[in-house]
Amino acid sequence: MLMSMSRRILAALALLSLTLTAASAQTRDVAGSRDYPGIGRFAGSVITGYVMKDFDAVRMQAAAFRDGQPVDARRLEGRVFRIAYRTNPGPSILEVSRNFETQLAKAGFETLLACDTDACGAIPFTEAIDTLPVPQMWVDGFNYRYYAGRKTEGGRETFASVLVSQNNQDITAQVTVAELGAIANKMVDAAAMAKGLGETGHIALYGIYFDTDKAVLKPESRPTLEQIAKLLTNQPQLNVFIVGHTDSQGAYEYNLDLSKRRAEAVAAELVKNFRIAPTRLRTAGVGLLAPVGPNATDTGRALNRRVELVAP
Repeated sequence: MLMSMSRRILAALALLSLTLTAASAQTRDVAGSRDYPGIGRFAGSVITGYVMKDFDAVRMQAAAFRDGQPVDARRLEGRVFRIAYRTNPGPSILEVSRNFETQLAKAGFETLLACDTDACGAIPFTEAIDTLPVPQMWVDGFNYRYYAGRKTEGGRETFASVLVSQNNQDITAQVTVAELGAIANKMVDAAAMAKGLGETGHIALYGIYFDTDKAVLKPESRPTLEQIAKLLTNQPQLNVFIVGHTDSQGAYEYNLDLSKRRAEAVAAELVKNFRIAPTRLRTAGVGLLAPVGPNATDTGRALNRRVELVAP
């Protein structure tokens, strides 16, 4: 039994080593990623991980730990950006971190906390903040620097944190930004769908969720899918087009294909789990060709990422 466990541990370590080697060989930003406006990146870095959620919660620390316990832990809700970077060997953890801290000060952030490993709280501190998984972000609990800041602009609070660490000789960093705000009501029920189709011939749905660059429906999409199914069940003569839309991030052809695959995923789910006849559903993807907001802003891009029902 001990031999079997040892083999599993060795296999896991080998897989981790291969994963980290592949990550260190990355020379381009991950698809669909970008720097947070006004913050940017350390020179020579590439984005190794990127997650943006229109509404999410994130954990930040506004004070160092005391006796291994948090003193000012904050759970922040709103639009959340998590961006991980890797910088080739050369700079120190402190140099990368101080550059971010200087840039954040220029952007109007006031410092809540800036500390190094032991002053922060060592390993327990890193376990109490949110980081992207390996290989997107690597955190050495014995060697890191953390910054947290806050700014208020136009009545809106924004928090930012930067965690900088090291993997072999590469410097790793994660920028996390939380733009505080209440959740938007994105639920559209069957009656609203029928009204939209009747009045304008189409209805935009923002309760259909996919991970970045993927066409697999997330479980949170089910309430909206149930309402689409209810609409079609209540109106057995109604047929619809399901049309996928994206923002302008990424290549044109890629977005066309992604938007079509997302529309097809919605149709497939309605057929498989809600018993809607496939002949009543036609799919299309138009990528970035029908924006309803400016792709130059995060708010506009969020509006453009949608699925629409269209009456024939």
